[in-house]
Amino acid sequence: MSDFAARLTFANRKTLELHGPADITKETTEAIVNAANSSLLGGGGVDGAIHRAGGPSILQECKRLVARMKTGSLPAGKAVITTGGRLPAKYVIHTVGPVYRGGNQREAETLASCYRESIRIADDHSIRSLAFPSISTGAFGYPVDEAAEIAVRAIVEVLPPCAHTEHVRFVLFDIATCKAYVQATEKLSHQPLAISAIFEKGPS
Repeated sequence: MSDFAARLTFANRKTLELHGPADITKETTEAIVNAANSSLLGGGGVDGAIHRAGGPSILQECKRLVARMKTGSLPAGKAVITTGGRLPAKYVIHTVGPVYRGGNQREAETLASCYRESIRIADDHSIRSLAFPSISTGAFGYPVDEAAEIAVRAIVEVLPPCAHTEHVRFVLFDIATCKAYVQATEKLSHQPLAISAIFEKGPS
């Protein structure tokens, strides 16, 4: 993993780091998060890259999970966990982000839920570290600046009280996305938070 672009360290020593440009399929955190589609059958972007790198065991487990769902698909804002297959990460947490339709279809609420649910599952499975991509900002069209603020705020709210999860990374595909997340994190660090945190920019 390259040097971090920015870091937020909470009073209880948990951390949120931002890295980019970087490849989430090479992440060595215990779990990585996949920006999946509702079918969980793989797709383009991060989703396709994770399935290609992780191999067929991920898809097989996804199919079993979908078969048990009443709707036959994973609703937006929800998350499930599978093996990491051949990935360095032991687990993949799959979550479905919202398709952006102007911002008036509860997209922000759904996007925040993706992050909260993913961390809840990680904590339930005693996963100490996990890495996120930028959910919904690719083919689903969510404006990066808005998505970054929603994502960072959701993690700042749910990470500190976790029983097991201690470290979250954003692993961001390009420089522009990374800058947006750094700016969102720095902005939030200047606001009153439930638990105090120190913001620092990295050497990268």
